[in-house]
Amino acid sequence: MNFDNKVLTVIRIFNFDVWITETIVNTWIIILLLSIFSLFVRLSIKKFTQIPSGFQNFIELIIESIDNMTKTNMGEKYVCFSAWFFGVFAILLCSNLSGLIGLRPPTADLATTLMFALTTFFLIHFMGIMTDCKSYFKSYVEPFALLLPINIIGELATPISLSFRLFGNIFGGFVIMGMIYALFPTILKLGLPGIFHIYFDIFSGVLQAFIFVILSMTFIKDKIND
Repeated sequence: MNFDNKVLTVIRIFNFDVWITETIVNTWIIILLLSIFSLFVRLSIKKFTQIPSGFQNFIELIIESIDNMTKTNMGEKYVCFSAWFFGVFAILLCSNLSGLIGLRPPTADLATTLMFALTTFFLIHFMGIMTDCKSYFKSYVEPFALLLPINIIGELATPISLSFRLFGNIFGGFVIMGMIYALFPTILKLGLPGIFHIYFDIFSGVLQAFIFVILSMTFIKDKIND
């Protein structure tokens, strides 16, 4: 089993080579599937009733859960972030679980997890500046000015820890599952590895997507000075 992020093709645009990798293609597939599902939900909303049942129960449960999670970690005032974090959770969850359908998980690529972490990093400091610019910059020289370099390093460590935590767990599970498939004879590959998929793909995938979103909410809220 090849654990490398394969380059599928190279497109030349204005004298620049654009590498289309397996991660990029799989990410496009996941975004396409999520877009189709979103369109289906949007069309189904017209049929939703005051007394929910079936599919409507499922959709409302998801929305209420992410709203409650946002309120718990960020407060009622910032429940508007729930839509953003719902999208982040959805794409991370689908990326983490994509190994179940034979795709190389996009989150097994550090470039993917780093981009999500940098987005959180931007939101952390954007909200800090927007809510209280003076307190935001003052926090870098507290409790005294000599700690400025250490405080800056501490802030830069946030996207690194977020990205490596997610990448390490998903890539590690991907590698272990590849080794398990290589270990078992063909006849046992049809069912026995499914036991390991429950942990390394399903449990770990859901947990890591949840942890990423919770930590992102917490980091942003900690920087907000109400």
